[in-house]
Amino acid sequence: MLHGFNFLAIVIMKISFKGDYALKIILDLSINFGNKIQIKDISKRQDIPLKFLQQLVLQLRSAGYVKTRTGPQGGIMLAKNPKDITVGEIIRLIEGTTSPIACVNNISHTVCGYESRCVFLPMWVEIRDRINNVVDNTTFEDMVNRSKDLENVSNYMI
Repeated sequence: MLHGFNFLAIVIMKISFKGDYALKIILDLSINFGNKIQIKDISKRQDIPLKFLQQLVLQLRSAGYVKTRTGPQGGIMLAKNPKDITVGEIIRLIEGTTSPIACVNNISHTVCGYESRCVFLPMWVEIRDRINNVVDNTTFEDMVNRSKDLENVSNYMI
């Protein structure tokens, strides 16, 4: 404990439901790459409320990640190949940053009077860089492969 705070709670990057749902939408579309998918089907498979999913699809469409088509032959599909979309891109689109604390945020750096003598600063930088390394080097093609691996493990029987 650090002054009444659980240290791990301070360090761990927080992904909101919105961010988690956006990642699940892109993963679902990646698994079904090249096919038009009904929004209601993604909602059921990923357990995302339909209204919330529709709002996220609009945001993902305006950012160029999904294409939509209305009507009887309508649906949504990825606008890019899953190998060309990183987890980091989607996290930053929805969450804004991957920094664990404001003083090491590359987008909107917040200076504090303690920064020049802060013993924690190098640790925060390292955490930020490690997070970025993982999410920026993990594509949705990688996530599709992980999903298939999990499916094979869960279907394994003796």
